[in-house]
Amino acid sequence: MAAHFDRRLRKAAVTTTVAAVAVAALSASQAPNVTADGNGRQTTADNAPTSDASSQESATGNSPYYTDLPPLDSPSPAPTIGTPSSRGPSEAGIPATVLDAYKKAEAELLQSKPGCNLPWQLLAAIGKVESGQARGGRVDADGTTIGKIIGPQLDGNGFALIKDTDNGVYDGNSSYDNAVGPMQFIPSTWAWAARDGNGDGKADPNNVYDAALAAGHYLCRNNWDLSDQGDLASAILSYNNSQDYLSTVLSWLEHYRKGTHEIPDGTGSLPGSRSDGTGYGTGYGYGSGSGSPTGGSGGSTGPRTPGAASPDPKPSPHKPSQPGKPTTPGTGSPSPKPPTDPEPPAETPGPTPTDTVDHLENAGATGLTAMAGDTFTEKISTRAETEDGKAVGKVRIRFTVVGDTDAAFTGGEKVAAVATDASGVAVAPALKAGEKTGGFTVRATVIGRSVKALDHKATVTERVADALESITDTTLTCTPGGEFADRVEVKATRKGEAADKVAVTATLVKSVLDPTENDKGPYFKDADDKPVRTLTGLKTDAKGLLKLPELYADDTEGTYVLRLTTAGGAVRDITLNVAEAQPAPDPSEDPATEPEA
Repeated sequence: MAAHFDRRLRKAAVTTTVAAVAVAALSASQAPNVTADGNGRQTTADNAPTSDASSQESATGNSPYYTDLPPLDSPSPAPTIGTPSSRGPSEAGIPATVLDAYKKAEAELLQSKPGCNLPWQLLAAIGKVESGQARGGRVDADGTTIGKIIGPQLDGNGFALIKDTDNGVYDGNSSYDNAVGPMQFIPSTWAWAARDGNGDGKADPNNVYDAALAAGHYLCRNNWDLSDQGDLASAILSYNNSQDYLSTVLSWLEHYRKGTHEIPDGTGSLPGSRSDGTGYGTGYGYGSGSGSPTGGSGGSTGPRTPGAASPDPKPSPHKPSQPGKPTTPGTGSPSPKPPTDPEPPAETPGPTPTDTVDHLENAGATGLTAMAGDTFTEKISTRAETEDGKAVGKVRIRFTVVGDTDAAFTGGEKVAAVATDASGVAVAPALKAGEKTGGFTVRATVIGRSVKALDHKATVTERVADALESITDTTLTCTPGGEFADRVEVKATRKGEAADKVAVTATLVKSVLDPTENDKGPYFKDADDKPVRTLTGLKTDAKGLLKLPELYADDTEGTYVLRLTTAGGAVRDITLNVAEAQPAPDPSEDPATEPEA
């Protein structure tokens, strides 16, 4: 393998001289003991960590990987709308579905293994090195690669020797194992690392959601903390035990940490060279995935990249020593080159369902409304259609909550990605209203294609109560210039249940028939101890209860009304009497107690 590395480095020396300057600067912010070599490749010092894992125990079986370095210019975050050219070079971007898979895996690991501190950029770096981000994002709506990505068979012929462990189930090869999928798992590792990342009930190494989540769990094993540079290096080396591999992954990790952006699926740049000294496609098959028991071409009978050729690290005695100059048997003289049929053109994959989407249509109710804190009774749904109005299934639709609102999908997420069904309809998760009232938008867009967004309008109304009951007496008494002994307390209910966080307005009105605010009689006090006769911004607690501030009386005697109202029409009137206290009767003046004559 070292010979292949050396050959590749010599070949790339001319083209990477300029890159060396940028990578040298990059390495300054990388892990300890990481520097840049003369070819622009990051290298590690002699005391750098290594992995004890054998080929069978690593994620990839130490299969070949892509050695392209990041572009010289640091990526800049860019908007996710418009054309790829408006967002910068595609090499600095990550295909939409692939990026979504990395971020989803990071979120899951944050919950299940918070001490690992897995950054999605690490998955992106490994995905770039292992498969060129699933061959530039050639995936369908569910995240499954269009044609399997199968590495060279690990038959010991220039690679590790790993006999078949899965009866060819994943790699189509019943003799030897091959690394499979966008994260290049060998079957024996996938057997225990497999995860279902997209919730379809199965774990598929060819699905970028499943593979990314599996890679995250793989990197987080052994209680590694990936914020620690030593643990980070150990985890990467366990994926593929090569110092060059470590350096390349760290280069892409730093590159993505400095910023990247989303690009449409299928538009990512393809890698140029591999660690075994060959170009893109060599040794990596895709298509049906049926394995070949011999050779190192990846075992795929599907279409191949033009110009791809199987590696031949060990010359065969049956092959001429000078390729391209066959000799006539028994003479050693060059023989005429036999006629050959022209190589058939590589099969071009047809358009994906995403490619055929022309527009989005609303497939559900319009003008959705829910009360604050409630879940919207109807779910937002969108239909993907072709130009002539036909449904497009298996297309991923992104729903995004936008606007000044705290409404969110189930689980508190503001963004959800859902695949359309056979009728072309994608139904968003349940939407829950927050406490902010007013209108907002749920925007539907096609992941991986620039199609005009479809906006779904929604409104959050304030909480309501349909009844108010008095907890204190409905008639309270106070002397002129005094303070009412009891504070008014009420309970708001809605359909017989306690209504929490309901806004209540308290107003001292002129009479039951005249709701105008009174200008005399009882009053509340504001923060400056000044009389106020209307209070707003009051809200019931979790049990629907509300206790009003203290009430005071001026010097005007009379009977007054305190009116409490809520959104939803609930009303409760409390009678307030302001009068001089009546003297207690004198028992001596009670006729019943006068002595008889």
